[in-house]
Amino acid sequence: MNYGVSAKFPLSLGFAKVEEVVRTELLEAGFGVLTEIDVKETMKKKLNVDYKPYKILGACNPKFANEILQNDLEIGLLLPCNVIIYEKGEDIIVSMIQPLAMFSVIEDVEIKPTAEKVGTLLNGALENINNKLNA
Repeated sequence: MNYGVSAKFPLSLGFAKVEEVVRTELLEAGFGVLTEIDVKETMKKKLNVDYKPYKILGACNPKFANEILQNDLEIGLLLPCNVIIYEKGEDIIVSMIQPLAMFSVIEDVEIKPTAEKVGTLLNGALENINNKLNA
C-alpha cells in the first residue's frame, strides 16, 4: 500500500527554503506544526552519526483532529500527520502521509470521510509546494 505522497526538488533550492515553503503551505491549508524532529541533529548528538538534513514535522489540523478524537480517543496514537523533508542524492524530498492509509489499520468507517478531507488538504498543500518551488 502506498502510504504517502512525495515531491522532489533540486538540492540547489536549499533545504531551509524548501522547509520554509512546506511550513507556509501547511499553515495555509489549516495545519499547524506541533512537533519537529531534526533527525540529523539527533543522530549526531545521540549516536555521533553524520546524517544528511532530515526533518519530521508533525502537522495537525485541530478541527479534524477533534472530529476523529470525538469518535475514538485511541486514534491519538496515529496523530499528528507526519511530513518529512530530507536530502537524497541531488534532490530534496518532501513526503506526506496519506491519512486513509494511516487510519486503515483501525478499520473504522466513521472516520473515513474525515481522513479523506485531511488527505485532500495535504495533497493540495503538496501541490502548492510543488507549484511554488518548481515555478
